[in-house]
Amino acid sequence: MKNVRPLTTLAAGLVLLFGGLAPEASAQIWGSRSANAPMRKASDMISRQPGPKIDKELESVITPSNSHVRISLSKQRVYLMTGDQVYIDSPISSGKAGHATPRGTFRISEKDADHRSSIYGNFVDRRTGRVVRSGISTKIDSAPSGTRYQGAPMLWFCRLTSSGVGMHTGILPGYPASHGCIRLPAEIAPIIYSKVAVGTKVVVEA
Repeated sequence: MKNVRPLTTLAAGLVLLFGGLAPEASAQIWGSRSANAPMRKASDMISRQPGPKIDKELESVITPSNSHVRISLSKQRVYLMTGDQVYIDSPISSGKAGHATPRGTFRISEKDADHRSSIYGNFVDRRTGRVVRSGISTKIDSAPSGTRYQGAPMLWFCRLTSSGVGMHTGILPGYPASHGCIRLPAEIAPIIYSKVAVGTKVVVEA
């Protein structure tokens, strides 16, 4: 009987600790999920990809005149190559469901280091430049009175299609998340930009 009081006290403490928590919070503590708990975000469930790899020995060998690009959508990787040698092997983020990156063989048709989207961006106040509405599409959204459209930045842009698909700097959450473009890490995009030219072949495969 000497253990009754401590056990009772312990049980009461546990009730106080977990009883005051929301169902999803207590479920997380116990390692299970309540029926009412929200699902985990995809970004939490998908591990980040290995970082970029650069073969420094090829740095002086690869040029805009001898380079080509291969993109693997299933692996979410881009390979900047000369011949069959890989100079850069880097993670990407391609088009999400409903905005899939087109497959096929393309040629870079435009290079613009400070490009902005003509479709996706923000509506900003004409006088102050303050963002009034963010994440809009000019295809479906109308500008509120007193605002103007400001395209989302697409730095180090290399165009692949006439519809606006290209390679550029962007956020890489670890899975396809763009509106069709191939997003590149900020430290990799300018290197690829400098090593390709208008006319460089880009193969996008499954």
